[in-house]
Parts: sequence; structure tokens; C-alpha cells
Amino acid sequence: MSNAVLTNSIIAKEALMILENELVMSKKVYRGLEKEFSNSTNGYTPGATVTIKRPTDFTVRDGANASVQDVVEGSTSITVDKQKGVDFAFSSLERTLSIKELSERVIKPAMVQLANQVDADLMALYKFVPNWVGSPGQTINSFTDYSLGPKILDQYGVPADGRTGILSPADQWGLLGTQTGMYIQGAANTAYREGELGRIGGIETYMSQNVQTHTVGSDVTAVTINQSIVTSTITYSAVKTTMQQTVTIAGGTLNPGDVFTIAGVNAVNPVTKADLGFLKTFTVISYSANTLVMYPAMIWTGAFQNVAVASGTTDLNGAAMVFQGTASTGYAQNMIFNRNAFALAVVPMVVPDGAFDVTRESFGGLSVRMIPFYNGSSDVSTCRLDVLYGVKALDPRLATRISGTA
Repeated sequence: MSNAVLTNSIIAKEALMILENELVMSKKVYRGLEKEFSNSTNGYTPGATVTIKRPTDFTVRDGANASVQDVVEGSTSITVDKQKGVDFAFSSLERTLSIKELSERVIKPAMVQLANQVDADLMALYKFVPNWVGSPGQTINSFTDYSLGPKILDQYGVPADGRTGILSPADQWGLLGTQTGMYIQGAANTAYREGELGRIGGIETYMSQNVQTHTVGSDVTAVTINQSIVTSTITYSAVKTTMQQTVTIAGGTLNPGDVFTIAGVNAVNPVTKADLGFLKTFTVISYSANTLVMYPAMIWTGAFQNVAVASGTTDLNGAAMVFQGTASTGYAQNMIFNRNAFALAVVPMVVPDGAFDVTRESFGGLSVRMIPFYNGSSDVSTCRLDVLYGVKALDPRLATRISGTA
């Protein structure tokens, strides 16, 4: 029987299948933006961008007299700027191996690495999420702990459908142990017999080793607002693209992703604008020399109001900022989110001029490109597998970080 030489197309298809099977968070985020990228015969290079409109909002008038409001639409964008790849080499003899043997020895380890990189890049978007419930450093080890996540999402009006929870191994096993004491049915049954959490409180719950660890800034005590911030400081039209606000502070050495509250600044219901009775949380986008860029921007009034400032407070200058966690300490960033909180866009890569026998395979929104290079003197073919994608925190309001409680 003649040898069954593996073609490049077979290698690419096998690689694609393994990548699809190993993804976790990547399957639970919004993928609809990929169709917004126009079809390109030759594929894409890093830098392609799609702009997405933010939903507008309105206030309700009282009485019969019309009160015309301007329609103000914001926007955000996603750029496919992440090119990741794995490279390996085959001798001519090795390329006559069965696809099963080749898959287990070479392709699967390569694609598992790529799959984990995609997931890790998505999990790293935690830095844009301002909500953080529980006590940093505490393991999630009860349903009461876990329920804090959907509770805060409910308070912010986040749709209940399409919610996913992703926990670190320690938090998954902490929660898993509490489920086995229930009547052995449903979630408790799989927890006891199969080590799976499944659907809890309407949330599809998974474990991932790619849950990120956030290290709090080295100085997060005695930090205050150090500028005048009044009701007219920021308008929605000024921040409608980024929803970020730049603030001067006194004290502190902060890290992107640090979460804080501001004294006297409460959260509001996004529809009714009613004061929710608890402090609103914000996240650090960037920090340098006492200049802080934070998300979200504070909108005090109008259709896009997102904060309720304490009665009698007209200026936040001098207001204390309290940070989650202890300085220079790392905490697992478990998250619960609606699928529209984050987006992943994977696009087919360009076939470079001069490249020979290039293969691209796409399935289920994933695309892998393989390019071989042959060295005649050594009879070795070097193969490179590449994926091109972009990730984005589309609407961080739809997510929360979550820790356990003491």
C-alpha cells in the first residue's frame, strides 16, 4: 500500500478542529461583528476595524407639552490586531504518518496553545469591568457568594438570558463542594458524579485556568479627587465614544484594572435613574503622575445619567476614593457576564505575495492559515499556523467580577 502523504489542507483542517474544541470563553462572547467585516478575496492584515454604535437613551417628559430631545449616538470599535501563531517542522517521512498520530504529537499541542491564548486575551478584558462584588481574596464557596454576581447584574438591568460565569479552579472547586450537599438532582448530580457545575441561578458556569490574576496598585490608601468635578464637568456627547473620564487625584500609585468607589457617588437604575442606594464602582483604565483615566465617566443628569451624587454635594473635589483589595496583592478575576459584554472577531488572514501552497480553513467563525516553507538540503518542511483576531469589551456594564465572602 502506498504512503498516505498529508496535504497542507488536511493539516489545516485538523488544526482547526482542535482549536474549536479547546475554546471556552471564546464560545460565550458576542461573535456577530465578524459579519461586519466586508468579504475580502485575499483576507485581512492586522489593523482592520469595525465601528459599532452605542444605543441612545432618553428621558420621559411629564405632561402634554412636547419636550424634544436631541438624539445622541455614541460608538465603539473593534480592531483585529492580534496575530498569534505556532511554528513547527516535519521531515518528509513524518508527513507520511497518519493524521491521528500527527494530531496527537504535534498539531494538538500547538492549537491548544493558540486556543488558550485567545481565551486569555478575552479574560484579560476584566480590566475594563467596573463592577466587582464580594471580598477580594475570598474563595467562592457557597451559593450565597455566587449569587452576588447575578444580583448586581439584575440591579443594573442586565438581561438574564445569555449569562455565563467563568471561575478559577480554586473557586470552581470551592463552589462545587457546596453543591454536593443538595438533593442529588440537576446541578448537584453533575457536581457529585462528574465534577461539573452546569447551570446555577440561570448562569452557565465553567472553570478556566485562563482566569486572570489582577495585582492591585502599590499605594491605594488615602487617595482623593484633586480637582473640581461638578454636574457640568462631563457631558455624554463629550465621552460618547470612550465613556472614559480623566481625573486628577491626590495620592496613590494605581494599576489598570483597579476598582474603586468615590464617596457620595451612588449607582442608579439605568432606565429609571433611581438611586440604587449603594456606591457606584469604577475601574482604572490608565494612570500616570496623578492623572487617572477611569471608566465609566460620571454623568450626573439627563438621559444618560449613571450616578446619583449625595444630596448637598455640589463638587467632588476632595472626595475619598476607596479601592477594592490590598495594595500589591493579586486576586483571581472570576467573571459573570452577558454575552454582549465582550466581543471576539476572527478573520481569515491574507495570503502573502510569493507564498506557495498556502491553506486557509474556516469553520464556526474560526479561521486558521497555514504556510509551509521547504528546505531542500535537509528535506524538512517548516509550517506556520496563524490566527488573526480582535477582542473588545463592548459593554462592560453587562459584566461583573466576583469574589467570595468572609
